[in-house]
Amino acid sequence: MDGIAFLNPIYMNLQKTTKVIAFDADDTLWDNEPFFQNVEAEMCKIMAPYGSAEEVSKHLFAIEMDNMPDYGYGAVAFTMSLIENAIKFSKGAIPANDIGRIIELGRTLVRLKATPLKGVSETLQALKKSQKYKMVVFTKGELLTQENKLKRSGLLPYFDETIIVSDKKEPQYNDLCTKMGIESSALVMVGNSLRSDILPALNIGAYGIFIPYEVMWQHEVIDHFEHERMIQIERFEELKGVFGVESL
Repeated sequence: MDGIAFLNPIYMNLQKTTKVIAFDADDTLWDNEPFFQNVEAEMCKIMAPYGSAEEVSKHLFAIEMDNMPDYGYGAVAFTMSLIENAIKFSKGAIPANDIGRIIELGRTLVRLKATPLKGVSETLQALKKSQKYKMVVFTKGELLTQENKLKRSGLLPYFDETIIVSDKKEPQYNDLCTKMGIESSALVMVGNSLRSDILPALNIGAYGIFIPYEVMWQHEVIDHFEHERMIQIERFEELKGVFGVESL
């Protein structure tokens, strides 16, 4: 990262005021969405006798949105929607063995290896070693699934807290600040979703660091914007420069 960038007040303020760095998990610390898209593609193949892949996916997304108030986010919620979609879209004609295949596809998502993305382990190690900041995993989804992925990732020792919520909106960000005993201006949220990770954090007065990921679930897509308390970086390891720990 160009050293001139640190003349910008946002970089100076981050290093001076930050007490807690919160990290999204899926598609920030490890790959996630590509596996969901692969499962959806396989489900569309199973559903080919009943309609095109485009039709099946469109119907599935509508069911996901309808189910969200009851099931929330995550692999189990997605699998429930896959099963419901298969039954409704086929008008009950889909055989039981195909439902079983869809359930097995969903189980692969629950058991993802959660291999850290490039630069994640080294960067978290440098931030932890600096002892400048509290570090928190702040992610949405099913409790057991997310806890298990974090354990399998090997990243758990780098974090002071793990907070898994059903959704990530302004109330949850305010609760995070209360739990950590800080003002919102002392929080930095790092993530790949402008909708869930960045915008609500900015709305409560926190900072956001946006790291775009190669693919995005359509529910999370919003128009890109600029903000005086938001930074966009391209690689996770750039966080070392942002927080002044590159020499550690």
